[in-house]
Amino acid sequence: MLSLISSKRLNPFSLLSPIHLLFSSTSHLIFPNPTSYFHSQPLPNQPTVDRQTVRETLSCYTDDWKRALKFFNWVETDCQFTHTTETFNKMLDILGKYFEFDLSWDLIHRMKNNPCSIPDHATFRIMFKRYVTAHLVNEAISIFDRLEEFNLKDEISFCNLVDALCEYKHVIEAQELCFFGKSKELGFNVNDTKIHNMILRGWFKMGWWSKCREFWEEMDKMGIAKDLHSYSIYMDIMCKSGKPWKAVKLYKEMKKKGMKLDVVAYNTVIRAIGISEGADFGVGVFREMRDMGCEPNVVTYNTIIKLLFENGRVRQAYSVLNQMLKKDCVPDVITYHCFFGCLEKPREILKLFDLMISNGVQPRMDTYVMLMRKFGRWGFLRPVFMVWKKMEELGSSPNEFAYNALIDALIEKGMLDMARKYDEEMLAKGLSSKPREELGTKLCKEDLILDSCNSYT
Repeated sequence: MLSLISSKRLNPFSLLSPIHLLFSSTSHLIFPNPTSYFHSQPLPNQPTVDRQTVRETLSCYTDDWKRALKFFNWVETDCQFTHTTETFNKMLDILGKYFEFDLSWDLIHRMKNNPCSIPDHATFRIMFKRYVTAHLVNEAISIFDRLEEFNLKDEISFCNLVDALCEYKHVIEAQELCFFGKSKELGFNVNDTKIHNMILRGWFKMGWWSKCREFWEEMDKMGIAKDLHSYSIYMDIMCKSGKPWKAVKLYKEMKKKGMKLDVVAYNTVIRAIGISEGADFGVGVFREMRDMGCEPNVVTYNTIIKLLFENGRVRQAYSVLNQMLKKDCVPDVITYHCFFGCLEKPREILKLFDLMISNGVQPRMDTYVMLMRKFGRWGFLRPVFMVWKKMEELGSSPNEFAYNALIDALIEKGMLDMARKYDEEMLAKGLSSKPREELGTKLCKEDLILDSCNSYT
């Protein structure tokens, strides 16, 4: 089934005829062995590489920083491609994902020396995000202090730092930085609605509902004006904390105040009223939204689809998907995830997977992992391999979760030799494998007891 797909999304190299010819002898990966292809193959007529191809290729290797970096350097040296700030930022994000911060700073210094790729606010927003993700909070704050070197130590960068701290569960440090730290030295006001919204969202990310309520009330005491974004965040908090009726109450309060809701606020209201009063009421708010001239986006449709699935209305969920395909609102990967998470027939899921790819929606790595785990749990091995093959054909490099999903499915079917082969392959790539008794990579209980006894003799 999947082999019949005529994907609208081209392989990045197929956009360039010389490079496509160069790699036409390879297998389904874009460049299965980057070292050999990037450095040993002659380039026909020095092909011209466009930015979109570079971006798409890097996107395929977000889970393999070594390949991504080899490609990044190769396309610059062998194809005379001049990297822009955007492509540098893409590479920085991949390196930061694996905490390769020394290499990241090497790239930033290269950017600084190239007038075509001067570091910008997005560059350091990525660095803030990756440092905070690694829980290197002090180092992230020290980056802000270094931004004078790049003429970027300003309010935008500070907000990017605070946003990163709040996004990745370091809201306590963010609050200290804003209200008790060096804020007086910054030269701009941090006691405004925008910063408070970030802190409120940070407590939301932590799931500390009592702290959210406390901070919401504290904003009133401090005289901080609450805007549409403030209400949207707090409605989401009420919804996620199991009190959707309170979110609906806030929605009515906003209407009384004459606040004009945007698509983000409406999406939260649709979810809240759909949970508390049923999917039909959610659809009613959706109609009201359109009547008020607020155009729904893909998140709106995804919210409706989730509500319909939660109410067991699969046929209507498909109707919404068809409506999206007919209109300008193109479904995204989350749209299809809603279906994959709820459908229970392998053939139906694979058919939808085909449709997703043929409509130009690129699966994410968690899409492949979700499907392989689901099929493996059901005991269907053939669909697992179909998904794995499609992942390779589309140029995605499997991460440890994809490998583990495949290996678990193989073990479930008793195919230990093949499972061991993939286990060794992922270890050779430097990916962490799960210890498994079946493959001899985990000691069984009897061995552990025996080892414990031997240690005392």
